[in-house]
Amino acid sequence: MSGVWISLDVWFPVVGIFLVFIALCTVRLFRGPTPADRAVAVDTVNTLTVAIMVLLGVAYQQIIFVDVAIVYAVLSFVSTLYIAKYLGGEM
Repeated sequence: MSGVWISLDVWFPVVGIFLVFIALCTVRLFRGPTPADRAVAVDTVNTLTVAIMVLLGVAYQQIIFVDVAIVYAVLSFVSTLYIAKYLGGEM
C-alpha cells in the first residue's frame, strides 16, 4: 500500500464523524427555538465544512482543498457577522 491509501483509510472515518455532527447541527438549525440558536447552528455547519475540506485536502494531498477552505472560512465569517448584526438589531 502506498502512503496515500493509508492516509485515506485514516481520514475517511473522521470525515464521516464530522458529517454526523453536521447532521446534528442541521437538526438544531430547523428545530432551534430562537434565531440565535439557528445562527450558531449555521456557523457550526460552516466550521465543520471547512474542517472536512482541510481533512480531504490532507487525505488526497491536494492543496486546492485547503485554498477553497480558506476562502469558504472567510466568507462564512463575514456572513456570521452580518447575521449577528441583524439579530442584534443594528441593521
